Amino acid sequence: MEQPVHDPAQVLSTRDKQSLLRIARQALLDHLNEEAATEYEADSPAQLRPRATFVTLRRRDSDELRGCRGECEARRPLIESVMSMVVAAAVDDTRFPPVTIGEVADLTIEISALTPLRPIRPEEVVVGRHGLMIVRGRRLGLLLPQVPARFGWDREGFLVAVCKKAGLPADAWETDDVRLFGFETEVWGEEDK
Repeated sequence: MEQPVHDPAQVLSTRDKQSLLRIARQALLDHLNEEAATEYEADSPAQLRPRATFVTLRRRDSDELRGCRGECEARRPLIESVMSMVVAAAVDDTRFPPVTIGEVADLTIEISALTPLRPIRPEEVVVGRHGLMIVRGRRLGLLLPQVPARFGWDREGFLVAVCKKAGLPADAWETDDVRLFGFETEVWGEEDK
């Protein structure tokens, strides 16, 4: 049986997660108010470890997506990644107009901290556990592990969806010229309190 790719040394405490949510909300407010970003000291060594993150913004009343941005590779400490990606989710998701300061109180923040990407075969994909990234040439698509559960997809539906996200044919995951990567996430949000 395949072992989880989660590194127990990277698992965040409840306190870390709550702190990162507060920091994310303040970073968003600072940016939208055109103020210098508040300086933060990490609460724990886990917040200083390089981790790739995605930040998702949703409307509090409808749970409708309002923005989502992230990075696939760990390029900076987790605390910095969260601060950067919350701003990107608010102002740099081309599917939506930029978030306004008046909207912030009505949005919830969800953070996904990723494990490193690793090659994965389609038959190894476990829906609800793995996120997927598919690459063919310059085309790339990524879906977080929580996405197929939200839409009720099975493994094949998930593979088709990540192909479509990359702008590839629905069956591209079955071809030899694509690379498929899996990852896991720690996911938490303001509604988890």
